[in-house]
Amino acid sequence: MPDSTRKYVSSGSPFEPRLGFARAVRVGPLISIGGTAPLGPDGRTVAPGDAAAQAQRCFEIIQTALEGLGAGLANVTRTRILLTDIADWDAVGQVHGRFFAQIRPVTTVMQVTRFIDPAWLIEIEIDAYVEGA
Repeated sequence: MPDSTRKYVSSGSPFEPRLGFARAVRVGPLISIGGTAPLGPDGRTVAPGDAAAQAQRCFEIIQTALEGLGAGLANVTRTRILLTDIADWDAVGQVHGRFFAQIRPVTTVMQVTRFIDPAWLIEIEIDAYVEGA
């Protein structure tokens, strides 16, 4: 039975209902946003071959999910950036810096072999905390 304190946000990804997950979950003050891929509103990969542009899209999706759960970027405590090519770390890091320069969450950047869609160069996860929730 689902916990009544648990709140969900969907990004509209076709994978969410198929695989039984939510884009973001909030339980009390804690928010988790799982591997966020660079999908456009049409469900297609954005900016093939451009990791920085894909990162921009991932952070936009994340920001929308946070807002749907009553939070914002200022509540983010941790980011995890997964790349298929670690050489993209600086370009993607610059995008991260535009979103989080003043917030400065702890961050991990790592290389993975690939994602569900080989056109995805990046996925991003975050954790957030909402004080007084």
